Amino acid sequence: MIEELLPATVVAVEAYGHDEPANARLYPEEEALLVKAVPKRRREFAAVRSCARRAMEKLGVPPQPVLPGERGAPRWPAGLTGSMTHCDGYCAAALVRATDLASLGIDAEPDGPLPDGVLPAVALPAELDRLLRLGRDHPGTHWDRLLFSAKESVYKAWFPLTGQWLDFSEAHIEFAVGTAGPVPDSGRGERLSGTFRAELLVPGPSVGGRRLGGFEGRWTVRRGLVATAVAVPHG
Repeated sequence: MIEELLPATVVAVEAYGHDEPANARLYPEEEALLVKAVPKRRREFAAVRSCARRAMEKLGVPPQPVLPGERGAPRWPAGLTGSMTHCDGYCAAALVRATDLASLGIDAEPDGPLPDGVLPAVALPAELDRLLRLGRDHPGTHWDRLLFSAKESVYKAWFPLTGQWLDFSEAHIEFAVGTAGPVPDSGRGERLSGTFRAELLVPGPSVGGRRLGGFEGRWTVRRGLVATAVAVPHG
């Protein structure tokens, strides 16, 4: 699912529910981070790193620890850049050679409404108006959750380029919709996918000698999940 949202140079590995490796091997450095972790946290931590190491192998890089760096962003092997995501029943890692992309970000969320009170903290007024219109046109899609996911992907792509925090209010998202076909036996009509544009409302990073004003992304809704991805080219 995630790989379909990213350029062909990106290697993505994902696991669904029972496919998650129950006893994924952790390195001692990673084990040390989980001394007080509850079982759910440990399971997700290990599963998404298993995906990341399988992606490393596909790129010809020896598997190695994935430790959190500044603000929790994963520290990747030299020459690679990437992103990880996990939620209930799903995890994924996407890696690419740093010569092929400047940065990337992925996110997956349960296909359901955001908890009460979250949307006002996430959405700009113009985004709220647009979500209402999208909801009228495509009522089977949880647009609030999709907005949250898109902003998470934007942040994950932004941070490696800047080393700075990006608030939800500092990126403006606009979705474009395409129809991926019917959802069998779901009662929800269309299965949607599309693109989005994230306009940065603060000075963007400089990439390839050019200051970026925003990021381009893609999204999809399927298998009980919403997923988004941002790939930042060098030029």
